[in-house]
Amino acid sequence: MTQASQPDSARDLSLYRPCVGVALINREGLIFAGRRLDTPDAWQMPQGGLDKGETPLEGGLRELREETGVKKSRVEVLALTEDWISYDLPDHLMGKVWGGKWRGQKQKWLALRFLGADSDVDITREPVEFSEWRWMKPEDLLAGMVSFKREVYVEVLKRFTPHFRPS
Repeated sequence: MTQASQPDSARDLSLYRPCVGVALINREGLIFAGRRLDTPDAWQMPQGGLDKGETPLEGGLRELREETGVKKSRVEVLALTEDWISYDLPDHLMGKVWGGKWRGQKQKWLALRFLGADSDVDITREPVEFSEWRWMKPEDLLAGMVSFKREVYVEVLKRFTPHFRPS
């Protein structure tokens, strides 16, 4: 069994960068996705590293604000994964990102209901990570993402499926 196919319980998670991801879901049950500036053919949900002492909820709301401009007053917390969901970096990135310190990322994920208007989204805040954004169906998001994160997204979308119904 390769490291990439091992369950998290069989991995040494101390080798993985602590991170948080956000599934921002609008009233129609669609997910926010941003087109990555550094990988123009890839779309992803907001995500990033946890700061020291930060809870996943605090980090998720911070990352959401930094990457999308969406304030916490414009969201409702629906769910948070209890366990870490991890992925390995592909060989061509191993040792090159995050100062070569991490083998990949371990992530906690939040499902948030977006209560605002599209005008509340601002992806031009520095540092800019996305060139454009849109609301996507889960299957469309999976079709347009980087391959090495696919298993994580499949798992996250499976866990948050009940929240994709229109509200």
